[in-house]
Amino acid sequence: LYTHPGCAFSAAAKMDYRRREVEFVEIDVSKQPDKIPELERLTGGERITPVIVEDGTVTIGFKGGS
Repeated sequence: LYTHPGCAFSAAAKMDYRRREVEFVEIDVSKQPDKIPELERLTGGERITPVIVEDGTVTIGFKGGS
């Protein structure tokens, strides 16, 4: 889960995962700027968060939990 502080959608994704007790690894690009090129590869060049990578499937953004 690629996140950035101040991103409401990143916060919502993390809250949803915690509520549903879904394990995740957070990559905060503000603390790990070396991961930004990886993020940009996943998004087609954009610096947007959150980006969720689950079982090889990439989801850009968060629209609410299931």
